[in-house]
Amino acid sequence: MTNEKILVIEDDVTLNALIAKQLSRIGYRVHEANNWGEAEAYLARNEPQLILLDPKLPDADGFEKLPALVTQQPVIVLTAYGSVQNAVKSMQTGAADYMVKPVNLDELELVVQRVLETALLRQEHQFYRAQIQSRRRSFLTGHSPALRRVESLIDSVAPTDMTVLIQGESGVGKELVAHEIHARSPRSIRNFVALDCCTLQETLFESELFGHERGSFTGAYRQKKGLIEGAESGTLFLDEIGEISPPVQAKLLRMLETGYFRRVGGTKDLSANVRIVAATNAELEDRIQDGSFRADLFYRLSTFVIRVPPLRSRREDIPELVGFFIRNHGFSRRVNQTVSDGALRKLTAYDWPGNVRELKNVIERAIILAGESSEIRAEHLTFGASDQTGVSEVTLSFDREPTLEQVRRDYIAFLLERHDGRRADVAQALGISERNLYRLIQKYRLADDCEGPSKSRWREAGRRLTPSTGATWRRF
Repeated sequence: MTNEKILVIEDDVTLNALIAKQLSRIGYRVHEANNWGEAEAYLARNEPQLILLDPKLPDADGFEKLPALVTQQPVIVLTAYGSVQNAVKSMQTGAADYMVKPVNLDELELVVQRVLETALLRQEHQFYRAQIQSRRRSFLTGHSPALRRVESLIDSVAPTDMTVLIQGESGVGKELVAHEIHARSPRSIRNFVALDCCTLQETLFESELFGHERGSFTGAYRQKKGLIEGAESGTLFLDEIGEISPPVQAKLLRMLETGYFRRVGGTKDLSANVRIVAATNAELEDRIQDGSFRADLFYRLSTFVIRVPPLRSRREDIPELVGFFIRNHGFSRRVNQTVSDGALRKLTAYDWPGNVRELKNVIERAIILAGESSEIRAEHLTFGASDQTGVSEVTLSFDREPTLEQVRRDYIAFLLERHDGRRADVAQALGISERNLYRLIQKYRLADDCEGPSKSRWREAGRRLTPSTGATWRRF
């Protein structure tokens, strides 16, 4: 049963009554207006979901009223003066549809249903777009100089088609910056397509990015378009670009330099009308030195670099971010909680190794722990695994002054022991991808440590790990 309000503005009293009766019969709430004066009085007090308008009214020209009406609700034009010129004029002015009298009531019923459904879909699209946009704005919440510098860079590069490389630690909001670049660009009306370069094996990744032709490999039963084609005229965001393999790097470089690519197994060059925005939490210069990343691709990607600051470099933004996450958490009815001074001091003193993503998780956890309380207090705040699992402080012992590589190797070995070889947990603790962790395991030859714990060099102190204390090194 429908419940939409419909206003019929028609000076033919009999036709108006027939339309109202037909639409009321199927559940619509219909109001009849026989002239513009009656319609105007009704619109001053009500907001109908649809208007049926006869433009030839005794006291007004409906075509002159149409531009203002269509900004508020969809309008179907009804007229006895059917002509191509009138139809074009109505549609150009913004009418949802155009019908010539005498109106077939059954046909009118279908047109009304279709127009209302289209209007509902448009409203839902605008609502979800606004919701997504409001959540994207989380990174841009705050007024710190570091944040304003990033926003200035976004404003400078967004109107161009320049390739952008976004660098920063895990959790700082690199994808949100990419979204902002897209949203402020001329390509914003087209798709923003994101691809995580860590999640797929090389063959699958190449197929996902470039697409493939039928029969190009086992299981390729039909042609598949890749994400480059899916982002046509829009933006393609490549997250963790440092993790792609050298063969794929070569193909990506060719696409960036020529504007063309080929699907896997294909021989035809396809045009790539897409803007590339890439992101990484790795130092690509180091990858170039060890041979895992192409220098020419790096230079092509790094034409314009945006370095996203860690949260500890913009602590003055934390109170505003906290307020934003409380208002937009989306899983509880409580959106008006306050934060005590003690909790705020604790939040601003913490170093946030997981950055904005970690802050969001801490606040959402605190909202749950606070329950019905109107205030989030310090005891509601828990930081990472250290506050939840009771992991004690770790002392790393070496028989000589360790190099940075030795510290890295032994810390990764310890985490593999601590998490019983669960690489996903270790990667999360380190703030890196599982693929990056696997590369480090191979580099430091720690594969055996994944199978069984290593007991040497590690001892645990009795104190809990806190934000102000961490791993310490003892020289023998």
